Amino acid sequence: MRKRLFQILGFLVSTLGWVFVSCTMAMDYWRVSQIGGQGGSFIIKVAWYWSNLWKDCFIDSTAVVNCRDYSVLWSVTPYIQGVRGLLMIGLGLGFVGAILAFVGMECTYIGGSEKIKDKILFAGAVFHFIGGVSDISGYCLYINRIARTAFNPNLDPTSLRYDIGTPLFLGLVGAFLILVGAVFYVVTVFRVIFPETKVVYTYSSRSCATPRNRSKSLYTGYYRSSRQSRMSRQSRKSMESSLSKSSDLSKISQITAEEISDRDAFV
Repeated sequence: MRKRLFQILGFLVSTLGWVFVSCTMAMDYWRVSQIGGQGGSFIIKVAWYWSNLWKDCFIDSTAVVNCRDYSVLWSVTPYIQGVRGLLMIGLGLGFVGAILAFVGMECTYIGGSEKIKDKILFAGAVFHFIGGVSDISGYCLYINRIARTAFNPNLDPTSLRYDIGTPLFLGLVGAFLILVGAVFYVVTVFRVIFPETKVVYTYSSRSCATPRNRSKSLYTGYYRSSRQSRMSRQSRKSMESSLSKSSDLSKISQITAEEISDRDAFV
């Protein structure tokens, strides 16, 4: 029951993480920059510049939006291409991992025997983990680009300094949930796939012996041999003494019988 509960929890958490990552691909305001906004009693004039993976946009105080879409694939900035590729690779691996996890869960009745289902679930967890790492790499690459521009002291004053937008935070949370779901999967099947190896210690009969077999141990062989010989000699002496006593008694009985018979004859 606990195994099934952890697997369902891992599936829900990882699926929620992939939903977050998928939403960030289409969201705006990956990076945001603001100009103006110093208010007073007059009309506030402010402009926002923001970008995502597909376009650059400008919004003024009248809420008019002007955007420039990235025209062709090979004319986009290289780091944008890298972020796109990492996120798409992560989504593809996550899709395969979700299918494998669904087949390998204990609460589903497809996939074969229990051991085969555990192996399938472990493979799904590996796909989730690699996909989550790929997504984190993409977000970190984009954040690094923003940070390098924002904290560059030699930047031209007329250039824009962007801030990190909401989709990046949401994507990092989603990637973290994906990794947590993969950990839940692995916890439920790790002991089944990789069982503990039992170490068996063997002892020779001479080094360790039970009380019933003490005669075969080094202890008895060294310390009790003289004692046993003494006991055997004592038993032999006792047997010899008993035999001598019995012979003496037989002699006495014979003598007394002869004396009595002679006396009776004399009488």
